[in-house]
Amino acid sequence: MPQKHLPEKTILTNLVMVENADTKEVLLENRLNQNWAGITFPGGHVNPGESFVESAIREVYEESHLHIENPQLIGVKQFMMTVQDTPVRYVVFLFRTNQFKGTLHASIEGDVFWQNPYQVKQSQAVDDFFDLLQIFKSYDVSELYYQDYDGQSIKRVE
Repeated sequence: MPQKHLPEKTILTNLVMVENADTKEVLLENRLNQNWAGITFPGGHVNPGESFVESAIREVYEESHLHIENPQLIGVKQFMMTVQDTPVRYVVFLFRTNQFKGTLHASIEGDVFWQNPYQVKQSQAVDDFFDLLQIFKSYDVSELYYQDYDGQSIKRVE
């Protein structure tokens, strides 16, 4: 008899790499959230009923005051975590765009700025910044998957 699969609880989020085609820099954020502090890309939660693209556009605006256009889904990060004693799959949709308008302003999430991402020091960045950058910049890697709850085992799927 086939095993019955039950639905799992899921948290949906996004990160967006906004590229400045003129300077070759990307929009970065120095996040203040103690659960995931450091330099990373802007992004956040998908609201109920909101499309993934709409959530990416909204999150970049909330965190930088830039209006992005045409974000392209280029990968996903996912891992399991425990929330109130329940296993939850945490999914981060990774978008990339070079189309934006507006003037950059920081938010309560942290400072935002343009920088060459390869100049970010490991000590300043969130733990998986360079793994995420590999997905954002590559056409060969599209998934970052943490196999263990503790985030120690990483598997990339091409």
